[in-house]
Amino acid sequence: MKYSIVLPFLATTVLSAPLVQERQADCTVPTSFPTTANSKLPNPFVFFNGNKVATQADWTCKQKEIAAALLSQELGDLPAKPSTVTGTLSGSTLTINVSQGGKSISFTASIKKPSGTGPHPAIIAYGGASLPVPATVGTITLDNGAIAVQNDKGSRGKGKFFDLYGSGHSAGALIAWSWAVSRIIDVLETVDTGIDPKRIGVTGCSRNGKGAMIAGAFEPRVALTLPQESGSGGAACWRISDSEKAAGKNIQTASQIVTENVWFSPNFQAFSSKANTLATDHHELAALVAPRGLMAFENNIDWLGPVSTAGCMKTARAIYKAVGVPDNMGYSMIGGHNHCSFPSGQQPELTAFINKFLLNQSSANTAGIERSTATVDITKYIDWTFPTIA
Repeated sequence: MKYSIVLPFLATTVLSAPLVQERQADCTVPTSFPTTANSKLPNPFVFFNGNKVATQADWTCKQKEIAAALLSQELGDLPAKPSTVTGTLSGSTLTINVSQGGKSISFTASIKKPSGTGPHPAIIAYGGASLPVPATVGTITLDNGAIAVQNDKGSRGKGKFFDLYGSGHSAGALIAWSWAVSRIIDVLETVDTGIDPKRIGVTGCSRNGKGAMIAGAFEPRVALTLPQESGSGGAACWRISDSEKAAGKNIQTASQIVTENVWFSPNFQAFSSKANTLATDHHELAALVAPRGLMAFENNIDWLGPVSTAGCMKTARAIYKAVGVPDNMGYSMIGGHNHCSFPSGQQPELTAFINKFLLNQSSANTAGIERSTATVDITKYIDWTFPTIA
């Protein structure tokens, strides 16, 4: 029996489970995933069938396996590129037109370009950028709430994405927004906008920070991912958040987040009270961005889970190191400021990553950017070691 699954990285044919066991090098992807309870973070260097990740080719296959599990258990289906995607630019307004299966939608994004001759790099900002975008980089503002509404639990199935794919589609808002980012880049590749589609970043804060993290993980054309104060559902790991909650911290967990809004798929409800049975966790979500640039900014606010985000992103940085790109990911937490304000102390870190990944400055120093006001020993959360991938 053969069947197909659409992943963010490619469309591929999935073979039956016995062949997955025998032919891991074929990059086959399972359609069912482990649900064995484990309070430790899952090992990203072992396939679900028990085979070890030993080479870069294996790692690419493992990323596809992680992506499939996240879509199945947490996020919902991510549709492939629609049959028709066109766009126009009028003034600063970019209009994206999409058709699929006899239905059509349009949505817009506003573009603010740097002065001078392009094409320029740009950052797609959910709802507008809350971190400072330099004058040399454009800003593309996306009204992500129009793509998938995120008012409350009653928002399920509302927005332009669901107008196209149906109100019963399994996608949560986060993956629907990621789909919209992909369609913007589709248009940037075909319409002369003055923006370079090979130098695109994505950012957002809080709930929109969760969205930025998902978009960077699932759209390989994003060069730099800049989630800000994304907390649980973003830079935090579900398992560490649960352990912090059990220790008496006022922290958002999976069991709470599903009662608040529709960011995740209805499929996630089955795991919300037992996140330790998920096949993956968010250290692996961050690892989907590798080898591209990822700089996660957090705030020392209990609800965001400072220990959870620090432990999760510290683990993700070690994964980046294991796969040979240690300087392509950073993590920074500074407390003492309002939620979604950007402290000046984090400016050098932001500047370094923008210079390297969007402005192509090879001299930009992104090495060893890892700081946190929460002290975390990741060996508390893992029962495996980090290999060096050949």
